[in-house]
Amino acid sequence: MSGIQNEEMDIKYEEAGLDERILKAVSEIGYEVMTPIQREAIPVMLDGCDLIGQAQTGTGKTAAFGIPIVQNTDAGEESTQALILCPTRELAIQAAEEIRKYAKYYSGLRVLPIYGGQDITKQIRSLRGNAQIVVGTPGRVMDHIRRHTIRLDSVSTIVLDEADEMLDMGFREDIETILKDIPREHQTALFSATMPKPILQITRDYQKSDAVFVKIPAKELTIPLVKQYFYEIPKGMKVDAVSRLLDYYNPKRTLIFTNTKRMADELSEALIGRGYFADTLHGDLSQQQRDHVMNGFRNGGTEILIATDVAARGIDVDDVEAVINYDVPEDIEYYVHRIGRTGRAGRKGRAFTLVVGREIYKIRDIERFCHTRIESRHIPSSKDVKASKAESVLDTVTDIAEHDDLSDMISLIESRMFDRELTSLDIAAAFLKKAMGSDDNEVSDADFITYRAKDRKSRKKDYAERDRRRKSGSVYDKKRIRSKDLNADGTVKTGRKKPGFGFGRKGKQSFGKDR
Repeated sequence: MSGIQNEEMDIKYEEAGLDERILKAVSEIGYEVMTPIQREAIPVMLDGCDLIGQAQTGTGKTAAFGIPIVQNTDAGEESTQALILCPTRELAIQAAEEIRKYAKYYSGLRVLPIYGGQDITKQIRSLRGNAQIVVGTPGRVMDHIRRHTIRLDSVSTIVLDEADEMLDMGFREDIETILKDIPREHQTALFSATMPKPILQITRDYQKSDAVFVKIPAKELTIPLVKQYFYEIPKGMKVDAVSRLLDYYNPKRTLIFTNTKRMADELSEALIGRGYFADTLHGDLSQQQRDHVMNGFRNGGTEILIATDVAARGIDVDDVEAVINYDVPEDIEYYVHRIGRTGRAGRKGRAFTLVVGREIYKIRDIERFCHTRIESRHIPSSKDVKASKAESVLDTVTDIAEHDDLSDMISLIESRMFDRELTSLDIAAAFLKKAMGSDDNEVSDADFITYRAKDRKSRKKDYAERDRRRKSGSVYDKKRIRSKDLNADGTVKTGRKKPGFGFGRKGKQSFGKDR
């Protein structure tokens, strides 16, 4: 296995030796400069070498393998030449959609997603139509291999996308069976956010010894264009805090993450009750329901999507303006995945995290692990929210006044002014108040301010007590101290084990206590 380290530079797609048809498609999509994983992986994939790519969600991995696969596929040959395995049906569908965009100007090239939850007979009919590129979940791909509706004889490239997630979901046996069944010499590419031992074992068993290892440095785990903030609030005021953030920033498309399905449902119900266009995505939904929810979010019918971490795997919507962590994630890596849903494709994004009590320590852990800074902010005041709403309404009204014919409307207003002895300012102010909506659900600013003051005072007391105990000899019970913990003079050796990350069954880093 060899590794490559390219200098950090902007490389345009035109400079990468890509086919003119690819460049035309990429230009229409709006891409200009390659992301780091694309810059390093695309040349390797084009050369037909085996590849191990380590990069986080939101770094452009689909293009990193999708573009070379399209260019290397023979559209005149009808057999399946490339197979891409994804952990979830959503990711398979989205990867296929993205690869189709790159293949737009390749006449006769078909890209087909296959996954569980869809009628297999329909997939069989589609496969009979010959698809050169198949994107699917491991279980359903295995079903088709057993039925001989997918043949691996002509497969020259296989990609394992989000390999660590597939192993976590129990697909290792299926993956290894598929890799063993490919009869001809082929290229194997593996993309993963982490590299646990099972992944490394697969690379040793099923990739060539000269496979190229590409790793995106940790400093690029979090996207620079994402502004990150956290807010300390009482638990019972989370819905109020979310409402204020939505009203103040007024994002067109928002993802909200909760740690449980129940909390996702409760929050959705609460926001809908307040007049927001919200929907929920979690594991209890059928495939048809999930497709309906995602279609609504993509086409703008749903402005707010509330999801759990597991259900959100594979969500790939470029223009998400804000991510709200309603609950601090239970796993630090989930934070990276969550905020990676915004600030994509060169756009700016915001990530807000609601913090209750001692969860502030988790924020500090996230900052250390992700090498980032999450700025502390106060929830916008009711005055700030009203000003923001008014500004938004007035911008819309001003645009209408400058570009539309309002003569009929002016006549109606003049008539009402004459009948009721109202001024134009009176009517304009009334329209503005109606457009801004009711503030019946508002909590007082004092509630947020009082909580922050109390919580800050409580933490200072905790810090003081912790420091006192560290300095005090009474913190140690010498009867329980082993000899190797003592200096020659009998005093306790300095230093203590710092709070760090524990490792769960899946080998992922998670929040931990002193161990």
